Amino acid sequence: MKLLLVSFVVLTAFGKWVDGFLEFNETELYQIENYRSGNVSNGSVYGISKAYDNALMVGLTLIQSARAKGAVCLDGTLPGYHLHRGYGSGANSWLIQLEGGGWCNNVRNCVYRKKTRRGSSWYMEKQIAFTGILSNKAQENPDFFNWNRVKLRYCDGASFTGDSENKAAGLQFRGQRIWLAAMDDLMSKGMRHAHQALLSGCSAGGLASILHCDEFRDFFPRTTRVKCLSDAGLFLDAVDVSGGHTLRNLYSGVVGLQGVQNNLPRICTNHLDPTSCFFPQNIIRQVRTPLFILNAAYDSWQIQSSLAPPSADPHGHWHDCRLNHAKCSASQIRFLQGFRNQVLKAVRGFSMSKQNGLFINSCFAHCQTERQDTWFADDSPVVGNKAIAIAVGDWYFDRSGIKIVDCPYPCDKTCHNLVFQRA
Repeated sequence: MKLLLVSFVVLTAFGKWVDGFLEFNETELYQIENYRSGNVSNGSVYGISKAYDNALMVGLTLIQSARAKGAVCLDGTLPGYHLHRGYGSGANSWLIQLEGGGWCNNVRNCVYRKKTRRGSSWYMEKQIAFTGILSNKAQENPDFFNWNRVKLRYCDGASFTGDSENKAAGLQFRGQRIWLAAMDDLMSKGMRHAHQALLSGCSAGGLASILHCDEFRDFFPRTTRVKCLSDAGLFLDAVDVSGGHTLRNLYSGVVGLQGVQNNLPRICTNHLDPTSCFFPQNIIRQVRTPLFILNAAYDSWQIQSSLAPPSADPHGHWHDCRLNHAKCSASQIRFLQGFRNQVLKAVRGFSMSKQNGLFINSCFAHCQTERQDTWFADDSPVVGNKAIAIAVGDWYFDRSGIKIVDCPYPCDKTCHNLVFQRA
């Protein structure tokens, strides 16, 4: 079983515990996960994977029309995206990837966030690597390599759904406006002529791809094939190891602070409270547009920040297990198997729809579409001999129905598991 070893020195450099939550951008997580050797010297990390070294680098485009629409990042700077044009058979096909990177649920951590790439385009990388589902190489991305591929940057902290402000703290919560401004801008750049479109996203972006799926469908004529993909976006309203509701408390803060309520699906808010409607388990069955859910049954972020965060584990009983599943006790593994059962229960009704797709592998992972090694490579994770990229392509192009659920841990030997280690 491949173990991706992540030094705590590296983790500290890229991530931060804020109010009990491990916060790091999925772009940063991607880079961490590709540091194979774990060697750290004076803050530098060596051993970046060859796939990342050789990746296509795509420049940042700021959305100039956004300011007039009030569509700005937390600090008031312009939002942006990275676009690589399609060609040939993919010239009129569009893939939109929504970036992930957690959420901010109170003024304190939103003020912290606005001084990072997660809250300001001032701090965003001017170029990023396009790998996995964004790769331009057929051998790495067989079905989408020649599409128009877009990475929409995440700088609002509410999965592109907020619309509010806090003038005293200098915070703009304009995720919904950013989403609409980005779509308008891309439509003007040719997306309105799309014959095929796929809205995807990772982590907080995977949640956003669910929340915005039907909106995305409505941008196009009925003749356009439109589908959505959520990678690591199935965040559950689960009980943590202390019996509390860590993630519900976080989401309640996000929804209340950022004015999310009016941008949540009405079919949900008509009968549930707004916080419940920020949880995808309460939304996915009502999404009209074909939707594919890709998730690890033992999602690393949810273990670290929802199920067993330090705030719910003051005596540190879960400390080692949280960092490395191989160090979990039998009772801790039983708890995690119970979480897997909750995942399967959450998707049961959703998976009964013929138009939807499902790939649940029994890995300790988070975000598997943007990483080349998990999306499509010689040793990619497989279930029933099917890699994630092939499963998604088969579903999108209606080559076959995809409803794939892995056997429970530890049966899958193809996983690329995340293991965090102290330096």
